[in-house]
Amino acid sequence: MENRDVLQAKSFINNEWVGHSTTNVLSVTNKFDQSMLATVAFADASEVQFAVANSVQAYQSYSKISSAERRDYLLKIREGLFQEKDKFINLIVSEAGKPIDYARQEVERCLFILQVAADEALRVGGQVIPMDYGLGKGKTAHTKQYPIGPVLAISPFNFPLNLAMHKIAPALAVGCSVILKPSPYTPLTALALASLCKKVGLPAGVLNVVVCQNAEAEIMLKDERLKMLSFTGSAEVGWQLKEKAGKKKVTLELGGNAAVIVDRSANLDEAAKAIAMGAYNYSGQVCISVQRIYVDHSVFDQFVEKFKQSVSELKIGNPTESGVVVGPMIDRVHVNRIDNWVHEARMKGAQVLFGGTVVDLENNIYAPTLLTNTQGDMKIVAEEAFGPVAIIEKVQYFDEVIREVNRSRYGLQAGLFTNQISQMKYAMDNLEVGALIINGVPGFRIDTMPYGGVKDSGLGREGVLFAMNDMLESRLLVY
Repeated sequence: MENRDVLQAKSFINNEWVGHSTTNVLSVTNKFDQSMLATVAFADASEVQFAVANSVQAYQSYSKISSAERRDYLLKIREGLFQEKDKFINLIVSEAGKPIDYARQEVERCLFILQVAADEALRVGGQVIPMDYGLGKGKTAHTKQYPIGPVLAISPFNFPLNLAMHKIAPALAVGCSVILKPSPYTPLTALALASLCKKVGLPAGVLNVVVCQNAEAEIMLKDERLKMLSFTGSAEVGWQLKEKAGKKKVTLELGGNAAVIVDRSANLDEAAKAIAMGAYNYSGQVCISVQRIYVDHSVFDQFVEKFKQSVSELKIGNPTESGVVVGPMIDRVHVNRIDNWVHEARMKGAQVLFGGTVVDLENNIYAPTLLTNTQGDMKIVAEEAFGPVAIIEKVQYFDEVIREVNRSRYGLQAGLFTNQISQMKYAMDNLEVGALIINGVPGFRIDTMPYGGVKDSGLGREGVLFAMNDMLESRLLVY
């Protein structure tokens, strides 16, 4: 495999490859053909504690360097990633099963994140606080921002580089050290990034990548020397981690079952194409994939036919092939889960309009699936599918569909296809979500925008500048 020169079978701590176990190992496979990519030694408790101590020590020096130096490190990482982007693209395709066109987008987005973080590093500052009145007469006051401390970052499998970078780049920009625990499905991309950071000269310990099991991760979670937890993953895990995090600052970017509304005034052709891609790209394994589609009754039948046609044009198969949209799910367990959820919905009266079957069990590919006549208590409606399945329902009134969207315990992002400004305004004021995308799908994201949800979808916001602000603390000076 051409990526072997950037891979290591151990954790990366203090710019060294650390991991002595030969029996407690993680097997990392190609998610399409199930071939072995690498075995990675799980870090034990002593190695995890070494990573924490090392991160704390590195923070003491890295937090004191100038913003210009931090910017230079970020730009060096960016240049290194640019030079090695083909290796990272192939690695993401292999271990995450991501279609290659989508993997290219992921790497390009990371180059953008690094550039923005480098620029924002020079703009970290404070503000003058008005105080020249009353007891403060004759006084001057201003704030200055300081890095919060070492950050524990936990990232998921579906964007193994991008979602790690959304934590690492802001931390490096403000002066924090980072311990990254990557998903056990996709640790190799994170280790390759660590290797790259060492190559371009990032000081030892500023970025540590620890591949460990839950018990060892909990050691880091409970260690008060780590001052912040930045987690991206499922709602169930995220809220459990928050309970155990103690006094740490916590940001959670969690899941959802994103809804999109198609109003009678919408351009149905554009909506159908966008929603087809938004629901089934990367087999729906994105927390803002379209899962619930609500269509005005007057255009419902017309839209369904256009949507079926758009989905039929999506290419299914090997993620290494250009043009493929629907590739493998991350593993057999999740293929079976989705199949069970669809079966449960059928048994309760849902109708499968298309799909509902395994296309290729050997390669973990599930057919793009659409159901209707669903009920709110069905898992496929109430929970996060994280698979190539969506539901579609007919609605009579706009306020009715807003209430239906809000019944979810999630609230990450929503989409609304409409050409009526009144509908846009009403939806903005009444939808319980972190963002509303007009004439676009919930899966729209620019890496600089504030990104996050409400209710069970999370706490805090990502996006380079917003993540940086969460990693800073203000001190007030009065004189």
